[in-house]
Amino acid sequence: MRGGWALAAMAAVGLMAAAARDGGEALTAADARVVSGMPSADVPATPVSAWSPDSLDEAARALSRLHSLLVSRGGELVFERYYNGARRDRSANIKSASKSVISALVGVAIDRGLIPGVDTPILTYFPELGQESDTRKRAITIEHLLTMRPGLEGTSNRNYGAWVTSRNWVRHALARPMFAAPGEEMEYSTGNTHLLSAILTKATRTSTWQFANEALAKPLGFTFAPWPRDPQGIYFGGNDMLMTPRQMLTFGELYLDKGRTSIGQVVSAAWIARSCEGRARTRRPGNPAFDPLRGFDPLRDRTYGYLWWVYEIRGYETCFAWGYGGQYIFVVPELELVMVTTSSPDVSEERRGHRRLLFDVLDEFVVAPMAARASPLPQEPAIE
Repeated sequence: MRGGWALAAMAAVGLMAAAARDGGEALTAADARVVSGMPSADVPATPVSAWSPDSLDEAARALSRLHSLLVSRGGELVFERYYNGARRDRSANIKSASKSVISALVGVAIDRGLIPGVDTPILTYFPELGQESDTRKRAITIEHLLTMRPGLEGTSNRNYGAWVTSRNWVRHALARPMFAAPGEEMEYSTGNTHLLSAILTKATRTSTWQFANEALAKPLGFTFAPWPRDPQGIYFGGNDMLMTPRQMLTFGELYLDKGRTSIGQVVSAAWIARSCEGRARTRRPGNPAFDPLRGFDPLRDRTYGYLWWVYEIRGYETCFAWGYGGQYIFVVPELELVMVTTSSPDVSEERRGHRRLLFDVLDEFVVAPMAARASPLPQEPAIE
């Protein structure tokens, strides 16, 4: 994606949408790539041979929703830029990337013996489930919440408004009907992570915010700002946390370093590994590679670990936190690479195009050159 590719890609999406609206034959995926200047699906993209911060900056400036882009390699900050009025010291609402922080806190609580383990039934913390007519709810475990597979109908998407305006978020989430037995199917739901925040509050005998600062932020050298709470005072689990891009990068580097910092182990290496092991896919139907109205979905092959998404970028397994609108923390262990982006969280259909273009920028201008640098140099043939 060199030069003005970002604008060309957006033009291609516009052509595809126009074709669909006019009832004409929709452009195929290959057609769209030709129009936009993207490489054909049949022809691998030519890797960028040299890391160029200036080229990355030029490509990033074409993204009107982008606020920040940071890249570290082996713990060294190699790129840090802010766009469209953003500043280094300004916290961003990381939206659902907060879920990955909740995952880390659950891991710490288990490491400390405050929560017995991922197989612990949530009935332990919500005894009222023992009175539920649907006995399947009694079998829901911590792990089911971590993997979005409790079988409870979700509180996200069309159900979100009714949930966050309810008088008791925990009770509302637990009262959702079951659509499957625990562990059978995945449905993404912020209600699941809010239940984890309630469990952390009970297990640690302190607030999720206080535990996050003591167990996670302090060892990493920063402080979490307070974020919203539910009507009962439980800190929102899995949404609306506030972090600066540098704090996000530090958190990502903790996962790159298998939970260890210069002052010791913060989260166990085993927890990091389990968190980034993809084991579930969303049950929502569709999600095709190409949609004439929305273009390409760069994340269609993603799986889910313990509140972290798992995906391959150029063949490198990537564990990433994902927040609405373009708040990302990418960890690429094989390349010792961490990438962070923040973007406008405003509700807009434009965010879909932004996500696609952002992934292409990271792919071509960060991952490809870093992979080229990581590759061993060709050896001279032996002289006989």
